[in-house]
Amino acid sequence: MSGVASFAPTPLLLTDAAVRRLRALAAEEGNAALKLRVFVTGGGCSGFQYGFDFAEQTAADDTLIEIDDVGMVVDPLSYQYLVGSTVDFEEGLAGARFVIKNPNATSTCGCGASFMV
Repeated sequence: MSGVASFAPTPLLLTDAAVRRLRALAAEEGNAALKLRVFVTGGGCSGFQYGFDFAEQTAADDTLIEIDDVGMVVDPLSYQYLVGSTVDFEEGLAGARFVIKNPNATSTCGCGASFMV
């Protein structure tokens, strides 16, 4: 006899570097309500691509992840592709950018901006 298994997905996480960068951007803008909006759209060389924007407002069906005084917002369609992911901020020779480490991605493109599930 098999039983019902329960599954609690890991929420999205922000690294310390991402939190520091979001805090700095909010301070630069003089807007404590500024949040990072993370989303997934169709396209890119692997099928889906990540997008980042800044938002002050959230929709009723958005998921809001707050760490201390910063927040990240994800719409419900994107959330299903991002569950368990970590949002990081990297600085290097290629520039500075937010990046997503997504355990749901079965493959990614060379630059890491698009993925397939």
